[in-house]
Amino acid sequence: MKKLMLGNEAVARGLYEAGCRVVSSYPGTPSTEISEAVAKYDEVYAEWAPNEKVATEVAIGASFGGARSFCAMKHVGLNVAADPLFTASYTGVNGGMILAVADDQGMHSSQNEQDSRHYAMAAKLPMVEPSDSGECKAFVKAAYEMSEQFDTPVLLRLSTRVSHSQSVVEELPREDVPVKEYVKNPQKYVMMPAFAKGRHVAVEKRMEALAQFAETTGLNRIEWGDTKIGVICSGIAYQYVKEALGDRASVLKLGLIHPLPDNMIRTFAQKVDKLYVIEELDDIFETHVKKLGIACEGKDLFTWLGEYSPQMIAQKLLGKTTPYRTFPESVPVRPPVMCPGCPHRGLYYVLAKMKLMVSGDIGCYTLGATAPLNAMDTCVCMGASISALHGFNKARNMQDRSVAVIGDSTFMHSGMTGLVNIGYNKGNSTVIILDNRITGMTGHQDNPTTGRTLKGEEVPQVSIEAVCHAAGIQRVRVVDPYDTVQVEQALKEELAAPEPSVIISRRPCVLLKSVQKKAPLVVDADKCRACKACFKIGCPSIHMEQGKAAIDPTLCVGCGLCASLCPFHAIGQEEVR
Repeated sequence: MKKLMLGNEAVARGLYEAGCRVVSSYPGTPSTEISEAVAKYDEVYAEWAPNEKVATEVAIGASFGGARSFCAMKHVGLNVAADPLFTASYTGVNGGMILAVADDQGMHSSQNEQDSRHYAMAAKLPMVEPSDSGECKAFVKAAYEMSEQFDTPVLLRLSTRVSHSQSVVEELPREDVPVKEYVKNPQKYVMMPAFAKGRHVAVEKRMEALAQFAETTGLNRIEWGDTKIGVICSGIAYQYVKEALGDRASVLKLGLIHPLPDNMIRTFAQKVDKLYVIEELDDIFETHVKKLGIACEGKDLFTWLGEYSPQMIAQKLLGKTTPYRTFPESVPVRPPVMCPGCPHRGLYYVLAKMKLMVSGDIGCYTLGATAPLNAMDTCVCMGASISALHGFNKARNMQDRSVAVIGDSTFMHSGMTGLVNIGYNKGNSTVIILDNRITGMTGHQDNPTTGRTLKGEEVPQVSIEAVCHAAGIQRVRVVDPYDTVQVEQALKEELAAPEPSVIISRRPCVLLKSVQKKAPLVVDADKCRACKACFKIGCPSIHMEQGKAAIDPTLCVGCGLCASLCPFHAIGQEEVR
């Protein structure tokens, strides 16, 4: 049976068909749907881990136990997972293990644009990269075979376009792969220095064997066309090249992107008149080709930034331009905004009103940095808000004028250790945990505080209050972010306290199905003075009509925040008219 599948869904299908037994991941766009899709297969155990490091360690442990295992993350998540991954390169595997990492060229949903191929090189691990959904499934199966043949974890590199594009996938039955016997072997699995030295030797021999394998595997192939132009590429760039050039060029399509097939590259280069290397982000292939003494063009023509396109490639290689339409500068931009009724909006309104320094974190609440709220000063990585605020206050003694904001899932991910640091090192900072009862940014995934697993099973909820107390914080209180008076009072009290504190801003995400929406509010035009006080919260449902404020009933969820800010009491329920 053939179906259209997202690349991520195809990866999940590949896991199912290849006999994978254990999946552990942390949600991160553009990788999230892999784990959500694989969780639907009863034969596969799947979970959300608190962070990517834990997910990788779970997959490593399952592999040691003899099962085929898997973990998925976005590119910045691989930074978190790097510690266990690098050492897993030394231990090798028992059952096959795959780590999928989804890069985000163009930064559609990420704070940086790093190239995960560097990790394959640094950790000395094989990496494969599919270019469509069919290959996503096929490469998963090939990666498990490679993992077990060469005793190594295998990295599966995805990208936003491959993960979130659809193409045809053929569904096949699940392969029954038995769990391998576990044999105690400290020399292989205990990475103390004496044993690790021996395993490093094994890693280098493995890379030599993989380099030979790269020359013959079907993952790499040459597609001959016109030999005046030769292109080396992989992943989504291959699709752009084929669309732009067709048979006007010959293509060396790399599927095993580390290690690279040196002899195949030399053979290909000798048979084309002009060689180009087309790769998004860094010049990893180009550098390797030039190290082989082969002349090629790459980053001298193509940008180091963002995504490529067929039009860009056609223009650079063929001089072909594509007409496009421009719009006048007066067209307003449409930046992302918090949803109508978002529980974070009231909190950020108060933070902006009080003119506090706000150490921010990763989540949908990062949108508090944008106009008109402008209520966030910094944002670095998951969990950094708490640790960075501690350092900021140790440097500047601004604990009475600064706070950290962090979401409930992010707090579980990597915020807890920062809070422990504040309690342990006699900090005096105020941390606000934005508890919207879900992992909002990546599409409503559960986390340890929600009481549900990835499989939908009910489990005990982790108490944020108890964790904060256990971290050494005595002052812990809960506020409703819709009640701006309560929020402001709590902030004033905690900022004045001579000890660290935590404010939990608790209200469910308005998009949750369990949240009952109220009737939309309306504006009494006779009472409205067009003071635009209601515009200060940046709610998408509020706009101007004929010189007066108005509310779009198709967007408004009746949260009442705007009504609490109107000095003329012009906003209310329908009867206000």
